[in-house]
Amino acid sequence: MLAKHKNLKLFRYYHSQKNPKINPLRHLLCNPFCTTTESPELPSWIKSPDTQNSDEDFVIPSLASWVENYKLHDPTRLASEKSDTDIDRVCKTLKKNRFPSPDEVVQALNGCCVSASNGLVKQILRRFSNDWVPALGLFTWAKTQTGYRHTPEIYNSMVDILGKFKKFDLMWGLVREMNDLNDGYVTLATMSRVMRRLARGSKYDEAVEAFRGLDKFGVEKDAMAMNLLMDALAKEKSAEHAYELFREFNGCVPLSAGTFNVLIHGWCKARKLEDAEKTMDEMRKHGFVPDVVSYTCFIEHYCHEKDFRKVDEILKEMQDKGCKPNVVTYTIVMHALGKAKQINAALEVYAKMKSDGCLPDTSFYSSLIFILSKAGRIRDANEIFEDMKKQGVMPDVLTYNTMISSACAHSQEENALKLLQKMEEDSCKPNFKTYAPLLKMCCKKKRMKVLNFLLSHMFKNDVSIDVGTYALLVRGLCRSGKLELACSFFQEMVAKGMVPMDATYKMLMEELNQNSMAKAKEQIEQLMSQAKARECV
Repeated sequence: MLAKHKNLKLFRYYHSQKNPKINPLRHLLCNPFCTTTESPELPSWIKSPDTQNSDEDFVIPSLASWVENYKLHDPTRLASEKSDTDIDRVCKTLKKNRFPSPDEVVQALNGCCVSASNGLVKQILRRFSNDWVPALGLFTWAKTQTGYRHTPEIYNSMVDILGKFKKFDLMWGLVREMNDLNDGYVTLATMSRVMRRLARGSKYDEAVEAFRGLDKFGVEKDAMAMNLLMDALAKEKSAEHAYELFREFNGCVPLSAGTFNVLIHGWCKARKLEDAEKTMDEMRKHGFVPDVVSYTCFIEHYCHEKDFRKVDEILKEMQDKGCKPNVVTYTIVMHALGKAKQINAALEVYAKMKSDGCLPDTSFYSSLIFILSKAGRIRDANEIFEDMKKQGVMPDVLTYNTMISSACAHSQEENALKLLQKMEEDSCKPNFKTYAPLLKMCCKKKRMKVLNFLLSHMFKNDVSIDVGTYALLVRGLCRSGKLELACSFFQEMVAKGMVPMDATYKMLMEELNQNSMAKAKEQIEQLMSQAKARECV
């Protein structure tokens, strides 16, 4: 049996060899259907007893000044920063009240003495991307301001927000408005958002109809447009619709290797390998040679199934056909081996990469850090994190998210927050997956002051709280016995037009019932009924 660190030493040996500087390029698959650039699954939460001080106002001394700088306020709502900038004044107005309609938002903003600008609208739309009423109100208000005009990018953002909330009539109205401007505002970027949101809303036929009508908006029905829609359909577990689209427009739209790869990926995700293999045969008949993307789709499937014998067979087939694996292929294999607790085999993947002349990127390093951390080898993971910079590969948001998640999972509260602070210093923009484990940790440890700080930090970094964040907060606060605060977040979620997940609702109701909070239970029942009724409209 190999010694515990033998393969890590092998990793360091190969890594220490003289290499050219590696640019931090994202050379994972550029195709939109590739999912390998997504953050690895967060490690399972370590359910150990909380042995630390549970004082709600406690903040680790080394981080106290950083936390205090955010001027924290009431923990039952998003903290707001008091400053004199136009953005802060508008945000304060939008957060102060729950507006029943965008028109009332317009009226409120008319009295805030702020000048509209593209920068202001763009940033506030990011902050309120999960609250469509104030977002649309702001968007409408800005249009009425003298000398102001929305950019196509801002229109696209608003189209996406409305689509996210399934406000499809309003979404289409905005697209028609863009088209009436006659300035080329409607582009493939616009229509890709429309088609993807329709697909996510299970409106597959309407998504296909949107593709059929692209020419009405001056957008060409080409291979890229078709691939985008096929990808959206396949990702929403409708590979059949993607294939029907392919059959309908085969011969009308020029095909590409990417077209077939989208289908192969969709069939593999649906576990319909026979259809995936038929698509690969069809790919050959159309004169396209299966490439690294094609084979990697199959490898990803077998990795999910932990069928590493089949993975080896496909890698051998690729070798025989002169098709070299790329960094995406290796990352998928290494990550799967690590999750299967085959750490030594996972570490040996790097040696194979080196012999193939394939250099690691940020996603590869992030995956390596993840599997080492999950195996309890925190020191090794930290060394890899520090070493990657020396190799010319700078940590990105995925890397930091992996490190923060690991620190939280192992109850390293100070280290986790210092990593967030380090991200700030490195101007690395956090996203929702940065905050999720931190919020969960604060709920578990009852760190209400730090929790409020994190919500403020999210808002300042334009990370809008979505239904998943609220669910995390409600569940975490229920487990910590903070039921009034859990109810407050539930109420805020419904007020924003979101429909709480059934599991979140059930857990909150059970906790309220066990604690004999009949009045609160009745209010939550009413809120859930209200949210469900609104969803059916």
